[in-house]
Amino acid sequence: MKTKHQTVLTAGQMRELICAVQEGIPTNIEANVAQYWIGRKKKLAAEIKKILVGMNLYADLIADWQSFYHDLFGIEVENDFSNLVIPEKRGGFDRLLVVVNGMNPQRLYGKCAELFKVWKWTEKNLDEIVTSDRSAKNGAYAIWVRNQVEADEELKNLSANQIKAHGIPGITLEERFIYELKYFKETGNHLDIQNWTLCSGSRYGDGRVPCVRWDPDYGGLDVDWCAPGFRDDRLRARQAVS
Repeated sequence: MKTKHQTVLTAGQMRELICAVQEGIPTNIEANVAQYWIGRKKKLAAEIKKILVGMNLYADLIADWQSFYHDLFGIEVENDFSNLVIPEKRGGFDRLLVVVNGMNPQRLYGKCAELFKVWKWTEKNLDEIVTSDRSAKNGAYAIWVRNQVEADEELKNLSANQIKAHGIPGITLEERFIYELKYFKETGNHLDIQNWTLCSGSRYGDGRVPCVRWDPDYGGLDVDWCAPGFRDDRLRARQAVS
């Protein structure tokens, strides 16, 4: 796993690491063993890399996400995570969301439907009408969001157009579904009990913006829409750090 914007090691640290690796090579290693690794330099480099990044600060979080995808979707994502870039963490953004290839809007909506009541405003397949700012088509990616039940109060009463004008990256519909599923798996509860998440990182085909909430009266997840210029105190985006 890589960390975006991480501090690059110094030239001195690089020399020290190289020396440490050299010291680890036995002087009495058999010739056939040496030749084995000489012929498999990439494999040897991968094993060394695995050791050096094994103390990744987010290793426990990554393992938790691997379990999440295994338990809910029956898929193994170790290979998908091999080049995962974890954005630099910012103060106040403590919830890591990881999205892997194949986590399309309709599939995620369907997974929600397996676990609790759901409703969406359209009979159409969401994959056919939703476009998002981020996608895992080229590999898994991660974002940080605020770790809270309700969408960001800092972004209340701001329309999707205003959020875009301010240059604030917002959560996508897929990420909102992922967050719902992860939170439900952890707690048995739901997000957005009092307000709506404005998924400002996504659009329907006609330009309208997806919005999601848990309706306590209905007892299910609502997936609706609003105009890109509409704003309200209860309609709030969730800022994404990517």
